[in-house]
Amino acid sequence: MRRRDFTAGLLLATAIRPARAQRGTPQRIAIFHPAIPVGLLTEAGGGTAWRAFFGELRRLGYVEGQNLIIERYSAEGHHERYADFAREIVARNPDLIVTGTNPVVVAFKARTSTIPLVAFMLDPLKAGLIVSLARPGGNLTGITLDAGIEIWGKRLALLKEAVSQTASVAFLGMRDGWEGSFGQALRDVSSQLGISLVSMVPNIGTTAEIERLFTEMAARRPEAVLITGEGDLYAHRQLIAELALKHRLPTMVRTAITSMLVD
Repeated sequence: MRRRDFTAGLLLATAIRPARAQRGTPQRIAIFHPAIPVGLLTEAGGGTAWRAFFGELRRLGYVEGQNLIIERYSAEGHHERYADFAREIVARNPDLIVTGTNPVVVAFKARTSTIPLVAFMLDPLKAGLIVSLARPGGNLTGITLDAGIEIWGKRLALLKEAVSQTASVAFLGMRDGWEGSFGQALRDVSSQLGISLVSMVPNIGTTAEIERLFTEMAARRPEAVLITGEGDLYAHRQLIAELALKHRLPTMVRTAITSMLVD
């Protein structure tokens, strides 16, 4: 298991330890994901981070169905539903909310300043979600998936090095990122590298929308595709890899080349 995944599981699980004082009362965790269906938010279906999460819960003595209740929610790629889900979940007053992506965190922070929030985020300091990485402050903690704004320029440079003669790159990511600081960093570096950068921003994070964007990219024929690791896209990572191969598009997700052009 990768260290980052174990750390994620450890942090998520230990966040509920203060609630142990209420012996005999099952603790309640609300898990909300912007895209992954609720049926996959499990130890078996949700990937290495969730396996670490549920494994660490067991190590700490929490077993779902015994002394732990887990309520699962998903927007299934519908961004417009974030606020409604935040309202519903906060109204149920769980002991802990586990979620991810900056827009979702914003929706929850607007609804509660007391229920602990544990989230996967992109540059939460720059986004104004926390006071500092060392001492986030308030009711929010979690893991940042971003090593800093400059890493985005380095990813683009690495992509150009890996795929020679790259003159055009399609950027597949959520609107907040593209219109924010790392989108600007990418535009600055693309200009320096002589790369034409085209944004492909999904309107919703559904399978049909991802397929539509890849069809559009295939028609435009960029030399390569750079994809963020945000929740909506991460949920469709298998589909994205399949579509990249189908359309023969060299694709980079974060720092790994996931598909290369096949002769």
